[in-house]
Amino acid sequence: MSDLIANVVGTAAALCSITSFAPQMIKIWKTRDTSSVSLKTYSLTVTCFVLWTAYGVMIGAWPVAVANACALVMATGVLLMKWRFSRGS
Repeated sequence: MSDLIANVVGTAAALCSITSFAPQMIKIWKTRDTSSVSLKTYSLTVTCFVLWTAYGVMIGAWPVAVANACALVMATGVLLMKWRFSRGS
């Protein structure tokens, strides 16, 4: 497989992972309703992205580290909004 094809696939996967959290973040921000968000799921998701980022750094795979760090920021945003907006409920 050529490096170009592998890079295109990797870039597409990274963009999908990162942007997949945007609709949830926007919905929560607009409605302030986090009742449909699972605290356990997002806690595990954030933990997974922390581990993937650390793994990417450890093996020197910077595309893996950067993509997962960006997804970590998005997933953490959802998790923080879950904690923030659930406190009033």
